[in-house]
Order: sequence, then structure tokens, then C-alpha cells
Amino acid sequence: MSDKKEKIEEPIKKEVKRKLKPVVFVQGKYSYNKEDTSQQLILLKAMKKTQDPQKLKNLIGVRTVAEVYRTLDKISMRKEYHDALVRNGVSFDYIVSNVKGEIESAEKSSDRLNGLKMFLQSLGMDKYEETAIGGAGWEEALAQVKEEKKEKGEKIKLPKYEVEYPEIPESVKEKKGKNIKVTSELYD
Repeated sequence: MSDKKEKIEEPIKKEVKRKLKPVVFVQGKYSYNKEDTSQQLILLKAMKKTQDPQKLKNLIGVRTVAEVYRTLDKISMRKEYHDALVRNGVSFDYIVSNVKGEIESAEKSSDRLNGLKMFLQSLGMDKYEETAIGGAGWEEALAQVKEEKKEKGEKIKLPKYEVEYPEIPESVKEKKGKNIKVTSELYD
């Protein structure tokens, strides 16, 4: 009897192995671990009006009540985490001062440069985007200001620059003279 059972189970196992596909997780498909700070903020504001989970579900735009509770859990964990940081003396001042100290004490200039890039990224100033100036670059913005002043009849005052030419050394003058003499002999 057991031989028959094994013979029957073997093809089933092989068939099941062939049908199984690898599990692929696509980012954003499941909302369990995604960053949802905007939902958390909306939920906090909505809780001032109502405590009903069904209404809260509709207000923050989630599909199930479980997601409302999950968002509340994330809020409480975030609060506990921030409280723990404060109790242990970790603040933004602490982080920035330590990063600054590491940047200043770095032996390689590339390490210092990477640290400064990190600060620029945290400020959002790591990329030059033309759209930040009304959809055009700074050259177009200046040209637009110039056109507006012309239309108003205002005179555009351009600064006057004085150019001081350096003195040409005598050795260079002699070389130029020799070059002119040689080239004139070639073409004559």
C-alpha cells in the first residue's frame, strides 16, 4: 500500500514543482511597508473630528480598517522612536555637529566633498533644475527682466569695465618679430 502511495505522490510532487513560480515583490504593490507620512498626518487631523474607524478609513483613503490601525501603530512607533532619541541625547544639532566634525577631520578631500554633498542633498540643493525659476533657466529670466524694463521705458544701465592689458615682455616681442620676419621671407 505504501509503495502505491509513494508512486502516486511522486508525479504530484514533480507536477507541483513545475507549476510553482518564484515569488516576486514589486515595489509599491503592497502598502505595508511604504512610507506614508502624509497619511499619518491626515489621520492625526481626522482623529480630532471623529474616532470611528470606518470614517477614518474613508478620510485617509485606505481600503481597510486594518490599514487605519496599522497607520496608528506607525505613528505611535515613530513617536516612541523620537522620544528615545531625545532621551539619549540625539538631536539634529548632535547629528549635524558630528557630521561636520567628521567632514573637517577627513584626510581625503573626496571624503570632505562627499560630506558637503550630503549636506546639500539634505537641503534639497544638490540638483540644478531649470523649472525652479518659473520653468526657464536664469538666462531666460534675465532676458525677460530686460524686456520688461524696455517696455516700461526704463534705461538699462550696463556696467563699464576697464580692461588693463598686461605689458608684453621683450622676449615675447622678439619672438614675434622673428616669426613675422620668417613668414614674410617664406611668402616673398
